[in-house]
Amino acid sequence: MSPAEAAEVLVDVEGRTLRISNLDKVLYPRTGTTKGEVLNYYARIAPTMLPHLADRAVTRIRWPHGVEGASFFEKNVPAGTPSWVRTVTVPTTGSRAARSARDGGADTLTFPVVDDLATLTWLVNLAALELHVHQWTVGRNGRPRNADRLVVDLDPGEPAGLHECCTVALLVRDKLAERGLGAKPVTSGSKGLHLYADLPRRMPSDDSTALAREVAEELQGEHPKLVTATMTKARRSGKVFLDWSQNAGSKTTISPYSLRGRDRPFVATPVSWDEVEAGADDPLGIEQFRYDEVLARVEDLGDLFTVG
Repeated sequence: MSPAEAAEVLVDVEGRTLRISNLDKVLYPRTGTTKGEVLNYYARIAPTMLPHLADRAVTRIRWPHGVEGASFFEKNVPAGTPSWVRTVTVPTTGSRAARSARDGGADTLTFPVVDDLATLTWLVNLAALELHVHQWTVGRNGRPRNADRLVVDLDPGEPAGLHECCTVALLVRDKLAERGLGAKPVTSGSKGLHLYADLPRRMPSDDSTALAREVAEELQGEHPKLVTATMTKARRSGKVFLDWSQNAGSKTTISPYSLRGRDRPFVATPVSWDEVEAGADDPLGIEQFRYDEVLARVEDLGDLFTVG
């Protein structure tokens, strides 16, 4: 048996046979976290994570040689995709492309949809550490529906950090509440926070984008030393950038419970508002969470992204 063959195992995942490779390969050198440990995390978090991936086209970021190696975005399903993987073909950008797709035109991408543990395991075996999704779902006919939720990405510009994001998150929460929207906080697994709000009715992505931008620009006007709604990076220093643009139909945001391709295996983690308030009060009151911590949190607290 060759070394390559010895590095592969056949596993049964809910009735699907998958060829899993390189379980001992270290994907996070700083912590020694292996591919096998990453697969185990996703298998254990799947019952909690899969409902948040349901019916959403998934963009992946893959790190074939670990997080210290090169990475690449992947939207289309790769060659060799199993026939049982659910896929959806959607327009590449905007309403014009959407109309083109409905009329049989081009300008489309074919994404995987992660409906089950087998599909999730297959993607993670390809070193897809990060799973990103849109704020809209696809219908039974495979066509994109209008947005069912809104997201605001709180991105701190150095020396601002998670502490400042927590302070601003409370302001965003209040602005959304004024519009009848309840916000759910998620640490990004990178530097900042994401705030989600379920929409009372589906709306075109252009409209949800305009709503998020309105909130961001109001807060920029009221707290100009703390908040910016401007994408220009040179203007972000020491402020929290409220990225409203991730509501655009073509944009994606890291899924709750997804790992990040950072130096350590941090996860986009739903948190409580009590935790956000603690982070606003104390610079050390909240930190990004590792995958093992997330598993313990879900066991103790359940799915905070569901309860809000």
